[in-house]
Parts: sequence; structure tokens; C-alpha cells
Amino acid sequence: MARAQGARAQMALAFETTYGTPPLSGFTRMPFASTTLGAEQPLLSSELLGYGRDPLAPVKDAVTADGDVVVPIDAEAFGFWLKAAFGDPVTTGTGPYTHEFRSGSWTLPSISIETGMPEMPRYAMYSGCVLDQLSWQMQRSGLLTATARLVAQGETIAAASGAGTPDELSLQRFGHFNGAISRDGVALGNVVSAEITYANNLDRIETIRADGKIDGADPSIAALTGRIEVRFADQTLVAQAQTGDPCEIAFAYTLPSGESFSFTAHAVYLPRPRIEIPGPQGIQASFDWQAARAETTGRMCTTVLVNSVATY
Repeated sequence: MARAQGARAQMALAFETTYGTPPLSGFTRMPFASTTLGAEQPLLSSELLGYGRDPLAPVKDAVTADGDVVVPIDAEAFGFWLKAAFGDPVTTGTGPYTHEFRSGSWTLPSISIETGMPEMPRYAMYSGCVLDQLSWQMQRSGLLTATARLVAQGETIAAASGAGTPDELSLQRFGHFNGAISRDGVALGNVVSAEITYANNLDRIETIRADGKIDGADPSIAALTGRIEVRFADQTLVAQAQTGDPCEIAFAYTLPSGESFSFTAHAVYLPRPRIEIPGPQGIQASFDWQAARAETTGRMCTTVLVNSVATY
């Protein structure tokens, strides 16, 4: 008897033309580290009395389909997750191509994601997936991954793949060693770690339907937040926090082969931090920052991905 193993798991992704309807072709094989994407339907215990101490049969509750996908931040496949987060990019160039993703779009694309366990076989197609949140961390070492949080319309299980033969991408991962942080165009020093979280704050349309699915997931006011942990070596960030003025912070990665990924928050506001002295070691300060719409650009953030992919 075959046993399911994560090492043999597969994932394919395609953008939908109609929300909740998986396309017949156009899937791409996606690299991923782990996923909690799935559908669940809890049971409601019976509240009825008069039938003795033993309870009556439970009743099924509503179906919920959502979860996280942990993916590598790479030069090609990560563009699909950026399109899901921000919408269609503005693409220029003739190879390499520059894809610019901008925040503020009122319409987000929906995607179909199939996760497969070929040894079972079990292929789960999650249709109507909309990206709710994208987050990652910058640090000195370790593997560079991002977490994509999704809201799906539903799940369909089959014994054969519905993704056909997915397209293949070349995997060129960015690493923490390739990362850099700048403030107003100047390299920001003494940074120990950083966290970035972009949220679309989806509003689930939970109407009454015979199939138990939602009608959609609409984006509301977006949010861009994070944290910067710095060694306390100068007063630059503390002074900005005290004045309340915004600054532009860019998080960037560049490969020796020329591919690059940059994420720029155009108007970052810093809170005034508590400066503690925990002991004889170096002093660090944490800034839980928030970003907002910048008047100069008319948007909150811009993401630029440079690679050999012609279009997303």
C-alpha cells in the first residue's frame, strides 16, 4: 500500500478567467516548501434535550477553504504570487524583462491551485483562490522564503490531475546574502532583521448557497506593516519616529546573474520605540513600522522583479 509523502507532493498554479472555474490549460509547476491549503467542515454538537444522556448525531457546519503556502523567493516563480497580491504588472524590456507591480488595484486575479499526492493518488484542486497576505523576513542567514495566505472558494478531489502537463520554470533562488535595505536611497546600516507583511484584508462574501461555497473574496483597505530590529548605533530612526515624518524604505535582492527583486514602501512611519538596556551586550531597538499612501507616487508600495519571463 502506497503512503503519501511530502517529498513526492506536487503543486501547479494557473490564473482563472472566471472566478471559481479552473482553466483547462495554462498551469505552471510551482516550487513550495509546505502548505496548509485545504478545506474543512466542522461538526456542530446537538443541543436538543429529551433523548437521554447520549447526544444525538451532530450536524455539519459551513465549509471553509483557505490556508498558507510557503514558497521560495526566486527570480521567476515568485512573480505569480506577486501578481496574485497586486494584480497585473507593468512589463517593459525585451529580455531581461522588468515587471513592476503596484499596490492599490481594486481588482485582484483569482487562481486555481492543484496539490497532488501521486502515490495515493489524490489531486486536490482549489479554485477561486485569492491572495490575502504575503509576508517574509530578512535576516543574516538561513533560507529565504515567503508565506502566501490564500482564501479559496472550494476544493475538488480527483484521482487524476486536472492540471495537464504544467509548464516548467527555472529555479533561481534569492538568498539572505543577496539582500540589502535602504532608507531614502541610502543604505541602512546596523539592521539585524526585518519583517514585511502586505495584506489585502479580503472580505469573504458568505452568501447562502446549495454547494456551501463563498461567492467571492473582495479586497478592502490594504495594509503594509513590518518590523525592523536594529543595533542602537545612531539616532536616525529614533529622530524620525519623534518627528513623525515618513521615509521611503526599499528591501532588495540581486543575483550575480542579473536577476533582481525589490520591494519599496514609499511612505513608512515609525513608532517611538522603547530603548531597553537588558544587560552588558549591545543595545537593540525594534520599530514596528506602518506604511501609507505616498503623495509623490500616488500609491503605498512598488515591487519590481527583473527576470527572463516575458509575461505573467
